[in-house]
Amino acid sequence: MEKSLRLLLIPALFILWLSSCNNESNECVYQPDISNIEINVEIERLEDDLLGVKSRADLRQFLKDNPVITEIFLKRNQYPDDSIMMEALYKRFQNPHIDTLKSEIGRVFGDLSELKADISTAFANLKYYYPDFKTPKIQTIATGLDHDLFVSDSLIVIGLDYYLGDSAKYRPLGLYGYMLERYRPQYIMPSVMLLYGISPMFNKTDVSDKTILADMIGYGKSFYFAKHMMPCTPDSVLIWYSSDEIDGARKNQDIIWAHFLENQLLYETNHMVKKKYIDERPKTFEIGEKAPGRIATWVGWQIVKQYMEEEEVTLQELMQEPDPRKVFNNSNYRPERK
Repeated sequence: MEKSLRLLLIPALFILWLSSCNNESNECVYQPDISNIEINVEIERLEDDLLGVKSRADLRQFLKDNPVITEIFLKRNQYPDDSIMMEALYKRFQNPHIDTLKSEIGRVFGDLSELKADISTAFANLKYYYPDFKTPKIQTIATGLDHDLFVSDSLIVIGLDYYLGDSAKYRPLGLYGYMLERYRPQYIMPSVMLLYGISPMFNKTDVSDKTILADMIGYGKSFYFAKHMMPCTPDSVLIWYSSDEIDGARKNQDIIWAHFLENQLLYETNHMVKKKYIDERPKTFEIGEKAPGRIATWVGWQIVKQYMEEEEVTLQELMQEPDPRKVFNNSNYRPERK
């Protein structure tokens, strides 16, 4: 009876979720001395070449020269054959509205100086922790809101038209309002670092472990990694929460944790159950109407933070630790009411 009552109280408490004071300005983590690390940032701007294409022959050559953009950003596999794709794209890029998109990109991004500064800082920090890191080729593109970002060890492609922000005349289609919040210029490099942090290139995981805990720690490591590449980026930007959501999660961390324990979720492997706590959703309604979505990934981040406070390990050693249970057990994670 006591257990049932506690379970009923958890969502009720979340209805009373109150945001605490915003302390994003005080969220910096350790910033290493990167003054002697030189990063040469060169960005190949391809958006004008594609949006201003003059002939079918020019378009054909562009697609041939840029296979990642062709396959990923322009979604080649959605067309029955290349000739149909060619005609559809040529018609798109002859549309007069394309000029508006080009103007918007110029207004928001200008000469890309702010983006270059973010890239330089993130890559300098990355090279500090990983001296063998090689700066990848970086390209920007605009395709008419087809795709946002591609990241590999050798190439980064940024869809600038996706990141124009609230004032843009055209926004990505098919996304909920809360998802559009993350498509602003300041989210580009945090997103790149998160993709680096979750990739096998940096993050060693046990792929045979299908538990929620394994996903939690895997994502938690990626957030911890990204935060140290961009040390003063607000946590809310890294995890794509609003300031109110992340303040509420911090204040109610004990309630969130109680839900996971009471429902024995840590070692759950059922895919449908995992989706409720890991995948994209506006809220985690199982906990409460104001609990943000993907809440298990945020909890995983808190566990990893606690682990790094408890253990004398480096960032590199953390990222090479494949055992989520070791990280969890050694973290002594037991959040208390704030």
